[in-house]
Amino acid sequence: MYRILKKEALNPTVTLMEIEAPYVAKKALAGQFIILRVDENGERIPLTVAGCNKQTGAVTIIFQIVGATTMALNEKREGEFIQDFVGPLGTPTHIDGLKKVAVVGGGVGCAIALPVARALHENGCEVTSIVGFRNKDLVILEEEFKACSDRFYMMTDDGSYGEKGNVCAPLNALLESGETFDEVITIGPLIMMKFVALATKKFSVKTVASMNPIMIDGTGMCGGCRLTVGGETKFACVDGPDFDAHLIDFDEAMKRSRTYFDFEQKAREEHCNLFRKEAE
Repeated sequence: MYRILKKEALNPTVTLMEIEAPYVAKKALAGQFIILRVDENGERIPLTVAGCNKQTGAVTIIFQIVGATTMALNEKREGEFIQDFVGPLGTPTHIDGLKKVAVVGGGVGCAIALPVARALHENGCEVTSIVGFRNKDLVILEEEFKACSDRFYMMTDDGSYGEKGNVCAPLNALLESGETFDEVITIGPLIMMKFVALATKKFSVKTVASMNPIMIDGTGMCGGCRLTVGGETKFACVDGPDFDAHLIDFDEAMKRSRTYFDFEQKAREEHCNLFRKEAE
């Protein structure tokens, strides 16, 4: 059993938790993930390690409340326990030798982008962070990004905060002005990563995309995170989650990501109905 040390709502649909898991905290690196179960009857879900404290043994996870399992997790309180917390899993993000990198994050994907930006910064890299959200109410981790970024761009679709537009606007402007990067690392919705890859491909800038958003059980057995990279079949959870963004078939990945929509909707409804009955 793993104790919840801290719980904080970052916005109406995104929650931060710190979990007491010293063995994971000791080993976890940026880009890796864990698999958890809320209780002994729960499903396994993968969540990226958003941060860890080797001294206290705390591991930070940030999750969006979108399905039955994340709803159940969000109902837990500080001091309570979750059943399983296994990791770290996945290949860490490559940061060695990089001197100048743009980190592009979107929505809750910023929770995955932050530890990458932080690790690069701590490694002496010049970091340009570009983050995007639909509106001001959904903004998360702004101050944390600023603390590890040499340049920081905040974008919102509706212009309610930062600059109006998507993350490709400042990225394109930088590249067109002659700015160079050793690498661009992008993490967020599939459609966002697709257009980041299209933008950087024109300038032949190496680009890495984290395919965490399509992972389901985190072991490769379900096949839900199967994707085509350079004409070869890969699995995000066991072969990644980072891949060359210019080689990913994003259209195929987006189509597959909608496969479980009806199942997830039914699971959410069943969980809500059960929760209401228990409250009554």
